Amino acid sequence: MAKKAETVEKIVKKGKASAKKAAPAKSAAAVKRPKAVKKADIGLIGLAVMGENLILNMESKGYTVACYNRTVAKVDAFMAERGAGKKLIGCHTLQELADSLKKPRRVMLMVKAGKAVDQTIEALLPVLEKGDIIIDGGNSHFPDTIRRCNYLKEKGLRFIGAGVSGGEEGALTGPAIMPGGDPSAWRFVKDIFQDVAAKVEDGTPCCTWMGKDGAGHFVKMVHNGIEYGDMQLICEAYDLMARGLGMSAAEMQKVFAKWNKGALDSYLIEISADILSQYDEESGKPMVDVILDTAGQKGTGKWTSEAGLDLGVAIPQIAEAVFARCLSAIKDERVAAAEVLKGPNKNKVEVDKKLFLKQLEQAVYASKICSYAQGYQLLRAASEEYGWELNYGEIAMVWREGCIIRARFLGNIKEAFDTDPSLANLLLDPYFTGVISRAQRAWRAVIQTAVALGIPIPAMGTALNYYDAYRSARLPANLLQAQRDYFGAHTFERLDKERGQFYHHIWTATGGSTAASTYIV
Repeated sequence: MAKKAETVEKIVKKGKASAKKAAPAKSAAAVKRPKAVKKADIGLIGLAVMGENLILNMESKGYTVACYNRTVAKVDAFMAERGAGKKLIGCHTLQELADSLKKPRRVMLMVKAGKAVDQTIEALLPVLEKGDIIIDGGNSHFPDTIRRCNYLKEKGLRFIGAGVSGGEEGALTGPAIMPGGDPSAWRFVKDIFQDVAAKVEDGTPCCTWMGKDGAGHFVKMVHNGIEYGDMQLICEAYDLMARGLGMSAAEMQKVFAKWNKGALDSYLIEISADILSQYDEESGKPMVDVILDTAGQKGTGKWTSEAGLDLGVAIPQIAEAVFARCLSAIKDERVAAAEVLKGPNKNKVEVDKKLFLKQLEQAVYASKICSYAQGYQLLRAASEEYGWELNYGEIAMVWREGCIIRARFLGNIKEAFDTDPSLANLLLDPYFTGVISRAQRAWRAVIQTAVALGIPIPAMGTALNYYDAYRSARLPANLLQAQRDYFGAHTFERLDKERGQFYHHIWTATGGSTAASTYIV
C-alpha cells in the first residue's frame, strides 16, 4: 500500500512539473487574481426609506454597508438603483449578512417596533457570535429595550437601543442619534454614529451616549413627546390666526417665516411656513385647506404621557397634545356637535390684529419653554429611577440639529444645564425666568382672547396652568387630602408638624380612629 501511494505521488508531481513546462510564462502584472471582497463595517436590516437613507448616509462617509431585507427583491432593487456603484454588499440571507461583516459584527435593525424587532433578533441569533452587537434604530418602547438588553446579555451578545430623529431627510443628510444600551458596545459604533449624525455650528456631532439599557430610547420618546407639544402649539397659533383673525394661508405664511428669524427659529416653524406656501394643483386652494382635520399618531406621545403618570411627573402639556389628536379623530361627532353646541358671538370680540400677532409670538414661545421644562422634569425622574445618569446639557446639544424639535433656543437649554447640572426646573434658570416674565402679559392676553372667541387652545392654556401651578407656594391639595381622609381615612400631613408624619381626623360621629396606609406623594 505504501509503495502504491508513493507511485501515485510521483505521478502527480510529474504531472505538475510537465504542466509548468508546457504553460507559457506570464508576468506578475498579467496574472489575474480574484479580488478579495471587503468586509462591511456594519450591516443594516430593513430597506424602507429610513433604512435606505441611513445606508446611503453611512456609505457617503466612507463606510461599507451590508444590506438585507426580508423581501429580498427589495435588496436587488436597491442595489440596482439607489445603491448602484456604491460600497454596499447586498445580502439575500442573514447568514450572508453575518459572513460579510467585520468582527465584532454590528447589525442595525430599521424595522417596525414591537414583534418585528423580537422576531428579527431571534432570526439573527444562530448566525451571530459572542460579542457581536445588535442595534435597534426604530421607535421602540424603552421597557422593551431594557428587556432585550438583558436577554441578549444572557446570550453573550451586546444590544444598543438607538433613537434616530430627523425623518427621511435627516437619515440621509444627518440625523440626531440617541444611543443607549450595553456600554461596552459604544466604542464599536461611536465613530459610525457620530460621522453620520448632524453637526452643530462647531462641528460637534448630534450624537452621544445616553446611558445603559433603555436610556437612548427613553430620551427619544421624550423628544417625541415634546414634538407633540410643539406641533400642537403651532397648530393652535395657526387656528387663532385663521379662525380668530380670518387670515389667509399666504398671510399666515409670512407670519411664520418672520417668527422663524427670531426666538422661535426652529424646524417645525420653518416647515409650517413652507406648508402654508404650497397650493393644491387640482383645486387651486392652499394645500393645508384641502387636508382633512384628523391627526394620526404612532404611540410615542402616549408612551411619554404614560411615563409621566408612572413616574409621578406632571407633563400635562404633552398629554393635552395627545388628547388633542384623539379629539381630532372623532370628526363626524364634532361636525354633528357643531350644529348643536353653540359658542360665543365672535363678532362681538374686538381684536387688534397687529398687537395680537406680537402677543401670539410671545405666547407660543413661553408655552414652548413650559413644554421643554416638563420634558426635562420627566428625564430627571427617569434618570433617578433607572440609574441612567443622563446629561441634560448633552441631550439639548443632540437635539440642537438634525432632529424634528431642533430649535435655536436649545442652545440656551444647554447653557442652563451646563451652568447648573442639578437645575430643578428649566423655568428657574435666569434666562428662561426672564423670558417668561417678559412674555407673561402677552401670554395671558392671548388666552383671554382665545376664550372669548371660543377657540380651543389646550396646549397653550395648559402651559399657562402649569406655570401658575409651579409658581404657587400653596395649592388647594389640602382640601383634596381632607376629602381623601374623610371618605377613606387616607391620612394627611400637617403644616405645623414635620414632613413625614401622618394624621387622621375623625370627621363624623360614626368615623373610627383606624386609618388607611399612608399615602405617597
